[in-house]
Amino acid sequence: MATRYDVPGPVLLLGSVVTVQAGMACGKAMFAVAGTAGVIVLRLTFAALVLLLLHRPRLPDRASLGTVAALGAAIAGMHLIYPALERLPVGVASTLQFLGPLTLALVRARRPADLLWAALAGVGVLLIYRPFGEPVSASGAAFALGAGACMAAYLVLNGRTGARGGTRLAWGVAVAALLLLPLAPLVHGAVLRPGVLAAGLGVALLSAVVPWSLDRAALRRMPARAVAVMVSLEPAAAALAGLVLLGERLGPAGWLAVGCVSAASAGAASAHWRPRHSAVPPPGPRDEPAGVGTRGR
Repeated sequence: MATRYDVPGPVLLLGSVVTVQAGMACGKAMFAVAGTAGVIVLRLTFAALVLLLLHRPRLPDRASLGTVAALGAAIAGMHLIYPALERLPVGVASTLQFLGPLTLALVRARRPADLLWAALAGVGVLLIYRPFGEPVSASGAAFALGAGACMAAYLVLNGRTGARGGTRLAWGVAVAALLLLPLAPLVHGAVLRPGVLAAGLGVALLSAVVPWSLDRAALRRMPARAVAVMVSLEPAAAALAGLVLLGERLGPAGWLAVGCVSAASAGAASAHWRPRHSAVPPPGPRDEPAGVGTRGR
């Protein structure tokens, strides 16, 4: 029986979409103080510590070590979104990253009508490159697409292993933090200031721990098909976060590109996820601790 304390699934999921993209924008705002490497190290370190404290997982057994290592590598790779953010607006970087999960959904598709969604996504990519204006950074686009490929790899691993519990996720984030530990020499001393450490903790909570917790709660209240469609709002949420928090203004072509990729993702998700698949994670970065993002996160 529902109580007045129940929060509807769509509200939880919308909160996740907003917080993960706001966290990404806040991370970009920290570049001037902590540098890109510093933001990545702080985000992953604090996210791993918080998740390990929350779930207190047992050490992974020998049979799951390979899965945890692969998940950690995929999560580490998704942090390519941060060097992308150095070179691209948040909305553009997130839209390019989202092509990873979208491609995964389209590869799984079997209906001729799904070619429409692929074509729409292609139009979005062409618009991102602004044929009638300034071209985007090629290196930034490469970083964002690499992050999207790692996001898709994470989702495949997650779906095959059923790794939706907190235990494997917590250890996966810890492995990712260890894999990116070589970035530590690039981190300058500013990250040790109390204010910067507090901001890093805030970014980890906002872009990783909170959205992942909201995702889990939403998935218990909503069918996966509906979740997958709502997640398609992420590129638009990223563009709005960039505008509101960083003053990044996209031109008409940029906003149209965001709309094309979001619509293609929603269409592909709606076509792919039948009611019988309701127990399977949606084709989006929602099982990550980040945009993943772990969603880029």
